[in-house]
Amino acid sequence: MTSTFAPLKARRRSLLWRLHFWSALIASPFVLVACLTGLLYVFTPQIERSLHGHLDTVVPQAQVRPLDDAVAAAQAVMPEGWTLHSVIPAYEANDSVRVAFSAPVQDQAKGGGHSGHGGGTPKAEGKAQFLRANFGIPAKATVVYVNPYTAEVLGQLKESDRFATWARKLHSSLLQGDSWRWMIELAASWTMVMLVTGVFLWWPVAGQSGLPQKDAKGRTSWRQWHSFIGVALGLISFVILVTGLTWSQNAGSQIKWARDATGQTPPRIPAKFKSSPAEGVKALTWAQAFAAIRREAPDVSMMMMAPKGPEGVWRANQMDRGDPTKRFDLLLDAYTGEKLYYSGWAEQTAFGKATAIGIPFHRGEFGVWNQILLFVFGASILFSVVSGWVMFFKRRQSGSTIWPVLLPGAWRSVSPWAYLGGAFMLIAMPVLAISAVPVAVIELWRGLRMAKANGR
Repeated sequence: MTSTFAPLKARRRSLLWRLHFWSALIASPFVLVACLTGLLYVFTPQIERSLHGHLDTVVPQAQVRPLDDAVAAAQAVMPEGWTLHSVIPAYEANDSVRVAFSAPVQDQAKGGGHSGHGGGTPKAEGKAQFLRANFGIPAKATVVYVNPYTAEVLGQLKESDRFATWARKLHSSLLQGDSWRWMIELAASWTMVMLVTGVFLWWPVAGQSGLPQKDAKGRTSWRQWHSFIGVALGLISFVILVTGLTWSQNAGSQIKWARDATGQTPPRIPAKFKSSPAEGVKALTWAQAFAAIRREAPDVSMMMMAPKGPEGVWRANQMDRGDPTKRFDLLLDAYTGEKLYYSGWAEQTAFGKATAIGIPFHRGEFGVWNQILLFVFGASILFSVVSGWVMFFKRRQSGSTIWPVLLPGAWRSVSPWAYLGGAFMLIAMPVLAISAVPVAVIELWRGLRMAKANGR
């Protein structure tokens, strides 16, 4: 019996088109939202400078007062019961000192999260094997801003009320709780499918360059530009998607498992270190601790956390993520300033270094060039989504069906490597696997209907 199947390449291409259509159908609404909120977030430094410049910056003067004066001034204006969380000393000459306070315990249960990726207040030292990583000031904290030259309090602001915190939450969960983060994970997962299938659909064949042709018109021109821009930004898209997935709940857990299973766990700070109090020896002041940290740490903006109790230790880590090579975690004896623990760039695993570069890039923290590149990327993604739907409606105007034609035998034409790659994506992105179930059911139902209509 002669096979009625179309050539192998045509069957595979029809399947890629169907998968590309499904991924666009599912992801594009979320991608539009993520793209628009991401474009807003790109301009965070400029917007924050406009909104919070009166708190963040001061007029430089000749003499900086001891850090203890700024801390004392901040403590004096806070209500009773609030706990000093951390201090970010002035780094640039026009920087203010930021002193963060945690709300009383009964107030902390009223909502709010952490402003950084997995950051927060470390657990009490000695109660856990490792200290929690710090990734910034908790969103529930209130920050008092102090002039380092005069110890004058410039004002105070909840960290959750800063534009950067608001914009980050808008981008990651549309200002909803963590239970809404599945939407971004759904979008990122199907966008990864859209990216992979799009690259294969674009891949030039013999006699074609894959570049847009000047004489192309109508839907053909839209398709060529849609494909070219999507592939040209493919590497950036991959970095943005992967770093975004590291923050997600389900795919993030899979990434963390793979990281740990391959021995790529970043250095963790042991909680065993204690200071050694001695009779007649006073604990370091904030100014003395800051000087001791400066001697051990890279030259970068940092966060300091004071010892908790007589045997507690000083803790410091970098705040500015703009130079990943200056990433560090440091513990000092509270009385002598002796270095008890240190990990820097050299101690990071390959995975840790990759995320230390990829995540700040995703956030546009490498400077103006990074912001410009992300803006161009975001605008291009908008074009890709819009042009995809333009092509869809143009195809409908020509009388074609809603669904791209799936040739008979398309699923059986897939190579083992493609099935292996698909299985990997489904395992790595659980939300993709769950959302693929109704897609598979619909495809199976349509296939059975077509078979019945054809009398098979």
